[in-house]
Amino acid sequence: MKSINKIIIILVFAAAIAGCKKSFLDRPSNSQISSNNFYKTTSDLRLATASLYAGGQWWRWNRNGMLPLGDVLAGTGSFGYSNDLVQLFTRTITAQNSYVTEGWTGLYSLIAQCNTVIIAIEKQAPASIPLAEKNAAIAEAKFMRAVAYYHLAVYWGAVPIVEDNSKLIENPLLVRNITSDVYKFAANDLTYAAKYLPITDEKGRVTTWSAQGMLGKVYLTMAGLGKSGSRDQALLDSAKKYAGNVCRNSGLSLLPNYADLFKAQNNDNQESLFSLQWAAGVGYGNGNDLQTWYAPTSDVLPQKSGGWQSLSPTYDLYRMYSAKDTVRRKATIMLNGDFYPELNQAAGGYKATGTGMKKHVIGNEKDNNAPTMDTWSSIEHNSYLRLADVYLIYAEAVLGNNASTSDGNALVYFNAVRKRAGVDPVTVLDAATLRVERRVELAYEGQYWIDLVRYSYYDPNNAVKLLNDQDATHGRIGFTYDPVTKTATRDTTATPTALPATISSFTLPIPASELVSDPKLTQPPVPYY
Repeated sequence: MKSINKIIIILVFAAAIAGCKKSFLDRPSNSQISSNNFYKTTSDLRLATASLYAGGQWWRWNRNGMLPLGDVLAGTGSFGYSNDLVQLFTRTITAQNSYVTEGWTGLYSLIAQCNTVIIAIEKQAPASIPLAEKNAAIAEAKFMRAVAYYHLAVYWGAVPIVEDNSKLIENPLLVRNITSDVYKFAANDLTYAAKYLPITDEKGRVTTWSAQGMLGKVYLTMAGLGKSGSRDQALLDSAKKYAGNVCRNSGLSLLPNYADLFKAQNNDNQESLFSLQWAAGVGYGNGNDLQTWYAPTSDVLPQKSGGWQSLSPTYDLYRMYSAKDTVRRKATIMLNGDFYPELNQAAGGYKATGTGMKKHVIGNEKDNNAPTMDTWSSIEHNSYLRLADVYLIYAEAVLGNNASTSDGNALVYFNAVRKRAGVDPVTVLDAATLRVERRVELAYEGQYWIDLVRYSYYDPNNAVKLLNDQDATHGRIGFTYDPVTKTATRDTTATPTALPATISSFTLPIPASELVSDPKLTQPPVPYY
């Protein structure tokens, strides 16, 4: 397993991707991007930043981090096998856990690539390239780097901050930086991105609204750090400012049909603020293979291969959906008897025979008119930030330290999310209502554990209680569904029991391979600023 030092010193860039038509998905070759003759034109800059939207470094996190850490760890997805996934589900995580290691490695690989692009533009780009173009390209790279550091801070807390890869050649042993400074670093990168990214850009690229939406999320998370019992009002105000600006001034709107968000023909729709730009036919380790690993059956997949680790919804997730919340439920999880005409169309559609994940399962190459789509390369551009998320961030920032709120603006955006789902509006908001809404809206998008960590910062006792109540009362456990009686019955013995949660449960261990290569990671963290 490569250590962070090796990853940052020896960068791995995505191979060039061939498509039916030219787009920013066409990546430069390895030899191009590492050449001293690169970064000489605006086109070079656009190619360099295009490499940050997909490829091997995102593949590691997208497959091994986003769902396993964001949803399995949170009790949204259930596994009865695969030892490392069971560790996440049962809170018996070791430093050798492959998902912990791959998640860490993937994020630092992305950071290394961002650092290289930023420094190369600063040092190599000639004066003939307009300054606005240079700043915008750097802003794209800083946006990506901020997303990576935000996830590192959420999952691991204090981690090393690296912004110049070359310094590791002389001093490869890193110390960790305090968690608040990791968030501050991410916020600084996003502030730069918000200033220099354009209002609109080529479809699929991030804009100032992407950066401001992420700033809202980062500030909302920072607001509770070390503030047991309350949140920092100034940081809540910053979250409200940036998220509110996206809500009111971006001109963006929710896609009318929730289920359409997760169909490839709607990639990069008006609700998408940041999505990975996956392409077909790129081979193992470079594409989007979420559905290959987590679909309930191989029948709906390209070449009928995959569906090896069905991500079964937990009973605890299922019970979050109200009786009217059928649109989101069916687009997110399959229940016995559900019919999906868009999957396996050549055979007349697909009828589910058990429970499983639906989100990210988009079907085979024929369903998507994508002949080069294969086992390892779904063409879904899965989103890491979308407008509904920002709407809910804004509502939570308005709620802030209050027990409840009836603020009109917060309710407008909160209820817009519910209206799209076909469920009744609410007249008052509290923290529990927001958590449930975020959970069902964003299930299987890697968000629920992030929400729980944010909760643990300012209300640790109740955050721990929530996890333990989830286990004892409702079950981090699977269930069966009878389509005739329309009743769900929770399992009783199929899933291992989770260990009791403590506040330390909200921080992942540093991978063992990293500790071996860098013993300084065991030392107390130090300030970066």
